[in-house]
Amino acid sequence: MTRTRPFASLPFSIALLLLAAFASPAIAQPNAAWRFTPADFSYSPGPADNPLKGLVPYQDPPADRFPYSMEFNYLPLAKLVTGPGQYDWQPMDAMLEDIASRGRQTVVRVFLEYPGRKNLIPQFLIDGGLKVHYYMNTNTAPHPPAAIETPDYEDPNLRKTMTDFIAAWGARYDGDPRLAYITAGLLGTWGEWHTYPKTELWASKQVQREILDAYVAAFPKTPVLLRYPAGPDDELYYDSTTYPFGYHDDSFAHSTLPTGRKQDDWYFWPKMLHAGLSQRWQTAPIGGEIRPEVWGCCFDKEPCTAASQSFDECRDVTHATWMMDTGLSRKKADADRYRRAIEAVQKMGYDLQVVDAAAKRQPDGSVKVQVTVENRGIAPFYHHGWTARLQIASDQKLIGELATDWSPRMIQPGARKTFEQTLDPTKLPAGQHQLRLQIPNPMPSGKPLRFANQAVDSHSGALTLGTFAVAG
Repeated sequence: MTRTRPFASLPFSIALLLLAAFASPAIAQPNAAWRFTPADFSYSPGPADNPLKGLVPYQDPPADRFPYSMEFNYLPLAKLVTGPGQYDWQPMDAMLEDIASRGRQTVVRVFLEYPGRKNLIPQFLIDGGLKVHYYMNTNTAPHPPAAIETPDYEDPNLRKTMTDFIAAWGARYDGDPRLAYITAGLLGTWGEWHTYPKTELWASKQVQREILDAYVAAFPKTPVLLRYPAGPDDELYYDSTTYPFGYHDDSFAHSTLPTGRKQDDWYFWPKMLHAGLSQRWQTAPIGGEIRPEVWGCCFDKEPCTAASQSFDECRDVTHATWMMDTGLSRKKADADRYRRAIEAVQKMGYDLQVVDAAAKRQPDGSVKVQVTVENRGIAPFYHHGWTARLQIASDQKLIGELATDWSPRMIQPGARKTFEQTLDPTKLPAGQHQLRLQIPNPMPSGKPLRFANQAVDSHSGALTLGTFAVAG
């Protein structure tokens, strides 16, 4: 269904006025003839490295293995919080800047415990009496057991430190275009919100609620994802259904879909169904990590382990937008695996196709531009701060640009949205011109959104909407 959203008429930018004036001595007259010829809008899937979707390797992967638009890494809380209300943002800034230098955006998780690592808990908390449990964590497959340090999550000083940190983090970074997604972290092994098999060390529901409340207040723009979906009857987890968060499945394509076995009720989609969150993808993203046992081989024609689940089916059922993956970045895939992976990843998340465009002369002499976009993907585009630009080109050279408030956000799969903008053709030089549409990345070095159209410019993301002639 096409939905029309009215937009206020905006004047052309000063740059367009100046460029147009110098482009030709002949300027269009108010009643000059106007003819617009739409371009061909044939469909072609958007690229696997379209921004804010697809596979996500760890920070600084080999550059030639697989196309991607984001990188992931962890940061221990001890590196960021140096004392009560005291923060060192240099590690966060360094990570964001390093990843942005490669034109990518960041997925990040802050954590307190990790098998085999020490000094992750801020020392001032330990000095102040925080109890820490030291033991051998056996839930580390496919890696061997490793020593771990689990803090007492009920400690009031730790609880205040975590919620104060989230508030300060959001005040500094919410909406930062370098930051793609946050996985909530902080609690549990790897920040994955469990201390299995020592569930007696897990945080109480009250502590969980404090963390959720802190995140929802601190990050109204940057998407935050939780590890485990939970409704009001969940034994271990606080009811998260009333919060606006997405969810991340960190055992994707292995422990994602229902099996019918009671012992597998903890799998991601059974928990989403039980919590009544099967439609959450319509408003918040689904992400996660491909399970290590099926890295790389989850894209092969035949399953590589008895526990494998179809990547394509998991993607389509969950409406996943992004997944962390190491399999395709640590080892170069053969041609068949690479091809299958590209095709599978292109179908993740949004896939926005321009399906129609018109530019019609109005009785007052202005021109109304209408552009219709359809989402051919399986999820919306979720982010704030992305807006389209209309461009005027002549002889394939840009002569002007107009910012709009057209946003790709929240066009649901299968839905269409028509955008409108009024232009003043008297500011255009006479001659033949092209009308283009572009959605640049708000991070200057980032990849632009590329439409699912055969004719899109793969580098700039610009798509020619049509050509028009302006008589002098």
